[in-house]
Amino acid sequence: MTKQYILAIDQGTTGSTALLVDRSGQVRGRGYAEIDQYFPQPGWVEQDPADIWRKTLHAIEIARSSAGADDTDIAAIGITNQRETTLLIDRETGEATGPAIVWQCRRTASRCDELCSQGLAEMIREKTGLVIDAYFSGTKLDWLLCNYEGIRRRAEQGKVLFANVDTWLIWKLTGGDVHATDVSNASRTMLFNIHTLDWDDDLLRILNIPRAMLPEVRPSSDIFGYTARGIPIAGVAGDQQAALFGQACFKPGMVKATLGTGAFVLMNTGAAPADSKRGLITTVAWGLQDAVEYALEGSIFVAGAVVQWLRDELGLIVDAAETERLALEVDDTGGVYFVPAFAGLGAPHWDMYARGTIVGLTRGTRKSHLVRAALESIAYQVSDVVKAMAADSGLRPAEIRVDGGAAANSYLAQYMADMIGVRVSRPRSVETTALGAAFLAGLAVGFWSERAEITSLWDEERSFIPNVDRERRRTLYRGWRKAVSRSRRWARDSL
Repeated sequence: MTKQYILAIDQGTTGSTALLVDRSGQVRGRGYAEIDQYFPQPGWVEQDPADIWRKTLHAIEIARSSAGADDTDIAAIGITNQRETTLLIDRETGEATGPAIVWQCRRTASRCDELCSQGLAEMIREKTGLVIDAYFSGTKLDWLLCNYEGIRRRAEQGKVLFANVDTWLIWKLTGGDVHATDVSNASRTMLFNIHTLDWDDDLLRILNIPRAMLPEVRPSSDIFGYTARGIPIAGVAGDQQAALFGQACFKPGMVKATLGTGAFVLMNTGAAPADSKRGLITTVAWGLQDAVEYALEGSIFVAGAVVQWLRDELGLIVDAAETERLALEVDDTGGVYFVPAFAGLGAPHWDMYARGTIVGLTRGTRKSHLVRAALESIAYQVSDVVKAMAADSGLRPAEIRVDGGAAANSYLAQYMADMIGVRVSRPRSVETTALGAAFLAGLAVGFWSERAEITSLWDEERSFIPNVDRERRRTLYRGWRKAVSRSRRWARDSL
């Protein structure tokens, strides 16, 4: 029987999505299950690995049911995942040891300060392409090994294993037969040398991480292993690299922006890593056969999450879809700027101690002004990153391809075009993260023959052309930069 679909698993911060994708790149089945987050202390964020696994299985069952498909219809599985989220696996039981520390968690900020004070920032950046920040997996893993009694000794014996979420899903899908990750996820750990493409002994020594607990690193498009029913797991990539692939950004200088819980902007820089002097990350984009390609990345911690905050904590909206209508009820924000630094500021600022700030409030400020300012904050943060990218790479993008849940908001997409000054293109399917995982898996098993075939599947739904004059753009952006300055180092300065 001809295999009809690739099963794509997109395990994100707030939920697990499963798609069944056919050869035309169309989604024929979809499932989703929400995942809980826990906040045991201020700045701490955790998830239950067992819940991640259960909800992923549930999403897969929903997707298969909606398509009327079974295992015989599936040619391969592709996995894409929330990156940097860190957990431990007990090799003997096959289960997770304790909670997963989520990428948003700031508990290791002081450890990062120690590393910086030791003069290690430049060495770590040269080896990994990363800045020292609590965002990445290395200090999270260090924290777990230091805070669970007996864990380090068992890790040295290979009895406790390190896993990001991709590794956890591979482990569970293969029944514990495969402990592996791909080059894109490995490049997010602050333990992986992006030049030698191996775990770095100097970094392991600095953070006291036993090599025996680390997963095997493989290309992103490769057969990692098989499920109990013989389905190959053939594509794995971190969520933002998968979105870059799903947006068919295969040429140097092409840029995508994923507007999800956070916002993540990636520029393809080709076969050579591009050095950043402006607070961006140099990362592995993907590995195909024997070739690795690189990207510049700007990671924004809070994007769509600011809309969730308006809904869940302030009660200003019932549904995210309301925000576009409310934003258009007013001509502007009335001078209000919203800096959603709830978990600090990511690229290009990298301030772990920044905190959320709303400035410019007057007695006339209305709900619509706050909602509009919240949406505009996403566009401003993306603009910060794109400006840094153009300066670092010498490449000015001709367009920004957007995806993710918040990309459906046309007001936001237009404001991004206005603030960045380039065309913003929205594809017909905004689930390009999962599609990227599907494409990587499909290439590995011959479901698609080459990247040119995938490029032909990319389909634009709508484009947004800049509609603001240069002086107006500069004035608005100056206000944003002034607001950001008010949020900087707030938590540290208030101690």
